[in-house]
Amino acid sequence: MNTERKAHWETVYETKNPQDVSWTQEIPHTSLEFIRSFGLKSSAKIIDIGGGDSKLVDYLLDEDFENITVLDISAKALEKAKARLGDKAQNVTWIVSDITRFEPETTYDVWHDRATFHFLTEDAQVKKYVETAKAAVSGFLTIGTFSENGPEKCSGLTIKQYNEESLASVFAEGFEKLNCRRENHLTPFGTEQNFVFCSFKRKF
Repeated sequence: MNTERKAHWETVYETKNPQDVSWTQEIPHTSLEFIRSFGLKSSAKIIDIGGGDSKLVDYLLDEDFENITVLDISAKALEKAKARLGDKAQNVTWIVSDITRFEPETTYDVWHDRATFHFLTEDAQVKKYVETAKAAVSGFLTIGTFSENGPEKCSGLTIKQYNEESLASVFAEGFEKLNCRRENHLTPFGTEQNFVFCSFKRKF
């Protein structure tokens, strides 16, 4: 695990509340719409990559999904999510891992990632991510990143911007593009960040 990267995110979640970070969403509308579009059963296995203390897991539990996993590099982020969920947290699998070091022990019907992938700025990191997703996804993939009209940095770190074509190209070997859309995310500070979201289906 990249200890410097892990230390950065542990500090972020140790020192900041949801209203202090730009990525906070009260309701993750786009993520939920993409996941709903896949026509899943309640038993579907869903993993949220870099889920942190995002509320996506809350909504998925409310929609009666039974096999949810949340992965994040920050143990503190997951502790916050568990505390928020209370007893419901027992119904979720929690994994502390750097995504570039993640070795899945099962396959997932849905791999969801909002704003983790764009932090991988080196070719080797991107390649490792794609290889892991290909090994772990048996159904669908949904990725949300900053677009070319979005920020160039987040939380003090440089990110890699994407558009629909470049995002689809990265995953083309293992995944068929289904749908893409843009979203202007309104931060807790009242600023806008332009995202591109794409959904894919695993090719075999």
